[in-house]
Amino acid sequence: MDRRALLGLAAVAAAATTPAMAGGGGGGGAPQPSYMRLPTITANVRRPDGRRGVMTVETGIDAPDAALRARVAQSAPRLRAAYAAVVQTSANALLPGHPPDVERLVVSLQAATDTALGRRGARLLIGTVMVV
Repeated sequence: MDRRALLGLAAVAAAATTPAMAGGGGGGGAPQPSYMRLPTITANVRRPDGRRGVMTVETGIDAPDAALRARVAQSAPRLRAAYAAVVQTSANALLPGHPPDVERLVVSLQAATDTALGRRGARLLIGTVMVV
């Protein structure tokens, strides 16, 4: 048997063992991530040459509270619908050849988040706003 392969296998096995697994807790005390990524939202825009283009917005929500995180997961379809309405309204107001007003878009999307969830506390995060 090749000793190098055996030593490599032992190193991988040692690295795979975490303190939560070694303690027998099964990872129950590990904190859950507070960020939840939502699907990309798109809307139609008019390009400077008169053809149609697409405005794409990547969104996510940071909800540090476990109860709020569960509410965000349950309200994901409602959030997507609210975000689609906000992005389409913003795209309709966009002049051909001009960049989108990201600050206004963020404020509108955060208001839609608070309305869809029924309370404040979840923070909207914007990834990319792109017009093609």
